[in-house]
Amino acid sequence: MKKLFRVVIVGFPNVGKSTLFNRILGQRKALVHTDPGMTRDSLSATCVLEDKKFVLVDTGGLFGVADEPLSEKIREKALEEAAAADLVLFVLDGKRDVAPVEKELFISLKKRGLPILLVVNKVDSQVQEDSMTAEYYRLGEKDICFISAEHKLNVGLLEEAIVAALPAAEPERDERAPLRIAIIGRTNVGKSSLVNRLAGEERLIISEIPGTTRDSTDTLLLRDGKPFCLVDTAGIRRLAGAEDSREKAGIIRAKSNIRQADVVCLILDVQEFPTRQDARIAQLALESGRPLIIALNKWDLVDKDAVRPEAVRARVFRKLGFVSYAPLLFVSARTGQRVVKILDTAEQVFKSASTRVGTPKLNDFLARTAEDHPPRLKSGARAKLRYMTQKGVCPPTFILFLGARGPISPTYEKYFLDSLREAFGFVGTPLRLIVRTS
Repeated sequence: MKKLFRVVIVGFPNVGKSTLFNRILGQRKALVHTDPGMTRDSLSATCVLEDKKFVLVDTGGLFGVADEPLSEKIREKALEEAAAADLVLFVLDGKRDVAPVEKELFISLKKRGLPILLVVNKVDSQVQEDSMTAEYYRLGEKDICFISAEHKLNVGLLEEAIVAALPAAEPERDERAPLRIAIIGRTNVGKSSLVNRLAGEERLIISEIPGTTRDSTDTLLLRDGKPFCLVDTAGIRRLAGAEDSREKAGIIRAKSNIRQADVVCLILDVQEFPTRQDARIAQLALESGRPLIIALNKWDLVDKDAVRPEAVRARVFRKLGFVSYAPLLFVSARTGQRVVKILDTAEQVFKSASTRVGTPKLNDFLARTAEDHPPRLKSGARAKLRYMTQKGVCPPTFILFLGARGPISPTYEKYFLDSLREAFGFVGTPLRLIVRTS
């Protein structure tokens, strides 16, 4: 199930956060519940505005009074709530001046690149708005929503701003739709032979569908009641130079098929070492965020006494180590050996790419990781891992809050993602990590 956008209301007591929450909520008639993924003082509710469905979160009770210094605990709670947000509504009280601590928190959130709408509440008239505009624009925001949540003034305009600010929703995948598998590889590695072998297997029903270009054909298969669509692309030619038009055309085709696929299957000839072109195709799959399978074809031609699978695996990942998360399948289009495993593995890696991990589990993992292997910044200094949440799927994307300035070292980031993959059983899918620092 697709994760909903999160709109988080942030602000100090008595600015009208709960009134605003209830105003939007009351119009939607949603059920309020305690959100287990947030702190116990937060309330959340599902709302729909136009074509955008999202979770509205009220952070009531999280912050101290507005004239107190911004404590580290207050800052951490604000960042934790905002970390998982697709949009932050930063609410100020229009009946008083902006407190220094509010400016500090607002600037702190902006520096972290969080998407923010500045909302000035308790503005009951146009005269009041005109008299106070300059002070709020000094915060650096061009678009400010002046509203009165209590009297419903301009709440509709705020809702329009929320809809405009939220990311475009990805269409939900129809569970009955075929799982699209892009069959990618160089010429003469046996891509079409593998597709034809799968099409000829028992229990499979095949129909030919015209491809979007003359260079590809979509083959629809039904196996054990589950539909699959194999996109067989004409082979990508060997590199003949950076400006080779044939190579460029092949890369364009590969990109197009990868973008339209749910899973990418890279076909290699097991008798050959992976080439620069193979690495480039694998890199396209990594950059696209699609799950990846590597199928080593022509396994029937290999002398099993002289060549061990472990040696082949090591040879492949010496060149393609950046996608070492991809399952490796030893197959033969000629004999049919393990070709159906491509479909089974495609299901497995797509499910893995669609996995969501609850925030409590992620932060348990974070605590263990920080204790076992304290993080290092790129500068070599130690840093504190504070909070972690999952932002999206396909690929699984996580936000990590780091209690220090400066990026973590590439070595530690790799260790962290490898540990995350092992802890939650991610198979065949790239993982994305967004690091936000204080």
